[in-house]
This record gives sequence, structure tokens and C-alpha cells, in this order.
Amino acid sequence: MRRRTALAAILTAALGLSACGGSAEDPNTITVAYHRYGNTLQVDALMQRVKQQYEQANPGKFVKLDPVVAPESEYLSKLQLRMRSESTAPDVLYEDSFNVNSDVEAGYLLPLDDRLARWPDWNSSYIGTTKQAGKAADGRIYGVPLDTDTRGLWYDRKLFAEVGLPEEWKPRSWDDILAAARQIKQKRPDAIGIDMPLGKAEGESVSMQTVEMLLYGTETGTLYDEQQRKWVVPSKGFTDAMAFISTAVGENLTQSKPQIADAQYDKNQRDQLAREGKVGIRLDGSFASGNWRDSGWTDWTKTMSATPMPTQFGQAPGTVTLSGGWTLAVSAASDKPDDAFAFITQALSADNVVQYSAATGNLPARADAAADPRVTEANPLNQFWIGLLANTHYRPALPEYPKVSEEIQKSVLDVVAGRPPAEVSDQWSQQVSRIVEPANTRAG
Repeated sequence: MRRRTALAAILTAALGLSACGGSAEDPNTITVAYHRYGNTLQVDALMQRVKQQYEQANPGKFVKLDPVVAPESEYLSKLQLRMRSESTAPDVLYEDSFNVNSDVEAGYLLPLDDRLARWPDWNSSYIGTTKQAGKAADGRIYGVPLDTDTRGLWYDRKLFAEVGLPEEWKPRSWDDILAAARQIKQKRPDAIGIDMPLGKAEGESVSMQTVEMLLYGTETGTLYDEQQRKWVVPSKGFTDAMAFISTAVGENLTQSKPQIADAQYDKNQRDQLAREGKVGIRLDGSFASGNWRDSGWTDWTKTMSATPMPTQFGQAPGTVTLSGGWTLAVSAASDKPDDAFAFITQALSADNVVQYSAATGNLPARADAAADPRVTEANPLNQFWIGLLANTHYRPALPEYPKVSEEIQKSVLDVVAGRPPAEVSDQWSQQVSRIVEPANTRAG
């Protein structure tokens, strides 16, 4: 999620535009745009494989792959620039569920409900909750999930045993988490008690993986009230989430402030520190182990375990998780939507999803793929993470969410800098009210 200067981003995006035109004039060729950077190299491997499968199954039809090599935030901005013109818009795009609603509002995506109704796998094979990832505020589906994920607490069993904590750890409240982190720091000052996304460069991970995992475990329980159709501001739960972060950072239980400020921390340090036994707890996603394996840490199962994130006081339902994931979507500008959708169904066949999930560590959105032994063998904890899907939350499916998320990230930076949580929460409430308009809010 690293950003360059605005000028550099605009220039590189503009250069990228010239590379993806051309196939719109060819009635037999579709373009497929996707992210290829760092941990997304497995996406490229999937697309290369599906290109061959599609072209073999459809003689005379061709696929032009258009990988975008850039950090995630730049990928999204480049993709949206391409979508603004019919001459540069791809036919198929690799779309973060986080961006579905804003892209729908901009008119970039094609609704897929009619085509999905004719695809037997959609109703017979997909895990019900995962279908929400590609659903927009209008109730229609615009993205078909390639993968999904859940979030919880990873912890180092060996380090826990060393400092006197149980190897089968089941925290019941936030206080239990803080107590464990304090014990780790007391007995192993060189170790991080609890590592969680907090830095500017980590972008949406800060909002979803840190703040919302806390917020959705409070008695407020949500960022957006679906029944009343109102954003929950001001929010006691948000204040409590800020207070948890303030306590953890203030007591030096998290990664250090220089590490938080380091734009390369997530890429170059986080996993290495865990591998060295210097991280006690990680508030992270099911996908973390895929990154470990790709970096060569193949025996991580000898050290790392996972446990659900508890609610604030242990109140019902006792645990909390959030899910996201990436989808494949069809551009509204595509003049070959049937071919584009055929490519998507080929990409999301059970076997392709199994291979992709086993390679990446991401959770499959298909139930048949989730049950495949190849997925379980690739990660012995996959069934634990998949089990959390039964009680998962998704981010608000609204076009205002990206702007609200930006304000969440700014709030965390303020708390890390030492501002009082209540003051930060009050400012966040005011900013969100301006974004969504006061009539669309309620106190919580």
C-alpha cells in the first residue's frame, strides 16, 4: 500500500494507459487486467493458466493479459483511470471487494445477476456468505469472488511457552489480549507483544484488520446500521477501539513507532520478525501463512497457532471476524460481456480455485474447493479459518465507505502520535458526518 508522489503516480498511470488499448477493436480478443506485485504473483500464475484453458476451449478466441505492476493503492488508481475510457477499459478486471460500490457508482461495472443465474456453480458451490463480497448497495452482484478471508489472532506457541503463557490460548476479552502482550514484553523485551496494522502505508488494512476488528467486537457492534441505513457516529465502540490502540502503543506493546512509520515494514520486517520468534501475537488474516510459505518459511506450523479474536468483554457471540477478498468483474464498457463472463467462469472452476487457494493460502469462496484435500494439506489451519465464515462481517457495501475508511486511517495515525482517543473519535465523527451527511447518521 505504498504511495509515490502524486505527479509520479499520474505519470506512470498515464503511461500504463497506452499499453492496454487495442483489443476493443478485435471482436475475438478480450483483455484481462489484474494486479501483479509482491505477494500477488500467484494471481499472474492463475491468469496465465486460465488464458490457455480459455483459448483451448474456445478456438478462435483470444485473451490479452494486462498485468499492472504496482503497489496495491496504485493498482486501484490505475485501474480506475483505465475504466474511465472505453478505449482503455479491460473486459475483465481483478476487483477488490473494497472498491465494488464506488466503481458501481462511477458506472464502471456490469451487473452479473442474469449470467450468474445461468451458471450452475453459483448456487450449488459457493459459500453463501462469500456472495456478499461482490454485491453492491443496489442489491445486484457485480463481482464474483475469487477468494475470501477471515481474521483473528495468530500467536507464537514457542514464545508463549517461554514467557509462561498457555500454548492453547483462548483469550476471552480485550483485557486478556493486553495482559498476554504485557507478559511477553516483560519477559522478552526484544519481542513485539501484539503486531497489528497501524502505519499510513498499510492503508485499508489499518481500517479493516485493526480498527474494524475491534469496533465490530464492541457493544456498538458496527460501522453502519443496515436496518436503519445510517452510519453509526458518534460511536462509543469507535472510541473504545481507539483507546485499545492508544493503550497498546502507549505501553510499547506493539511494533515501535519507527516501525509503524516505516512504509516498508509490512513488506520487509513483519514476517521476518515473526519467523525469528520476535512477535508474540498478530492481529492478522487467514492469508498470512501463504505469505510465510512464499518467503520460504515452510515449517511455520511448528511455531504458529491461531485463535479467534474475542469481543471486547466476551459478550455474545464471544468472537468477531471480518471478511473481504478479491473478485473478478466485467467492465460496463466491454463490448464482449459474454466472452468476459466465460473467462470468469473458467477462472473460477473448482480445480482452478483449489490450485489458487493452495498456492496463496487464501480461503476459497467455493464450498467444494474448501473441502478439497489439497487445500487442507496446504494449510492445516484452513478449516479453522473457514469455520469463522459462519459468523463473519463485511465492510459497509456503500460508495462512501472508501472515504470513511480514509478517516479511520487518519484517526489511527493521530492516536499513534499521542492524541487522546476521545478527542480523535470526536473528530472522526465530525468528518464522517460531513462525508455521509448528518441525516444519514445515528449515535451509537
